[in-house]
Amino acid sequence: MSEPSSQSSTLGYFRWAFIVTVVGLILGGILGWQSTGTIGGMLTIFFICAVLAVLEISLSFDNAIVNANKLKDMTPVWQQRFLTWGILIAVFGMRIVFPLLIVVIAAGIGPIDAIILAASQPEEYARIMNDAHLPIAAFGGTFLMMVGLTFFFNHEKDVHWIAVLESRIARFSSIKGIEIAFVLLLIMLFSQLLPEAEASVFVHSAVYGLLTFLLVEVLGGVLDASQRTMSEAAKGGLGAFIYLEVLDASFSFDGVIGAFALTQNLFIIAIGLGIGAMYVRSMTIMLVEKGTLAEYRYLEHGAFYAILVLSIIMYVQTLYHIPEVITGLGGAGLIGLSLWSSIRHNRKERAEEEHGVLNSSQV
Repeated sequence: MSEPSSQSSTLGYFRWAFIVTVVGLILGGILGWQSTGTIGGMLTIFFICAVLAVLEISLSFDNAIVNANKLKDMTPVWQQRFLTWGILIAVFGMRIVFPLLIVVIAAGIGPIDAIILAASQPEEYARIMNDAHLPIAAFGGTFLMMVGLTFFFNHEKDVHWIAVLESRIARFSSIKGIEIAFVLLLIMLFSQLLPEAEASVFVHSAVYGLLTFLLVEVLGGVLDASQRTMSEAAKGGLGAFIYLEVLDASFSFDGVIGAFALTQNLFIIAIGLGIGAMYVRSMTIMLVEKGTLAEYRYLEHGAFYAILVLSIIMYVQTLYHIPEVITGLGGAGLIGLSLWSSIRHNRKERAEEEHGVLNSSQV
């Protein structure tokens, strides 16, 4: 699967996403016709697939930015591996295997039986998925919160978007484990707001999310260090790949669970979210090859703020239902605001440079 060069037009990066969109929507229409036998039913499922794709894109745009941030330090070989193998894992693993695995564990049935249940009893399948929302939200929210806090609690971070806040946070970054302590404090706080039985599940799942983040960080460091020992060219290899895969999984939790609010059909969900995942992949490639993160200095900040907001929303969703449209628009709004701030900064810098050149010429 060839990718566009750095000189390609923006639309060129989305070529495969457009192809998958057409194929996916055709499959959605065929599925709608086979399941309903009516033009209206076919168009309804066609529309649901399109809405799910938009939902996935809106919820995962910050994921593309974070992926790009990590990918830019990886070798071309590992970049290509992530963008090929990684997207297969993201699309088929998280959108199909993950929901099936939840039902297999929760219902105590085999994988084949889970597929039959999804096809023949979608209401029961959706009920089991919704019952698993609490541990999923606790696990994914904790992992994402650690991702966001680690970005801001960094003593080497010298570019601040909201300077009054970020400069103060950076000063505390020298305190080891401060972000872990903060997350544990939030876990205890939210557990006090839940009934006793649910609180126990929440705490255990959240702690597993925290441990997963720490294990991935340690494993990534060990693997990449061993690769650097063998070859300096292997920097940012297997360890970074594993980190990105777990990160993708955490981002996918919210979209997979939210999709059941629109349809209870696993196969429609897989088509819609799979289309959205291809656009996230295309955006990731574009951000890396066009150097967008370097050009817009606050874009990355907006993505990590969006991650923190998403993690808090996942926690709050254990208490109250929050529509997915709010989650998606909130993240998109923060990223859009950071992009606008970056453009303003670039204009200000250019104006100052032009003013300096003008003054020097006058002298």
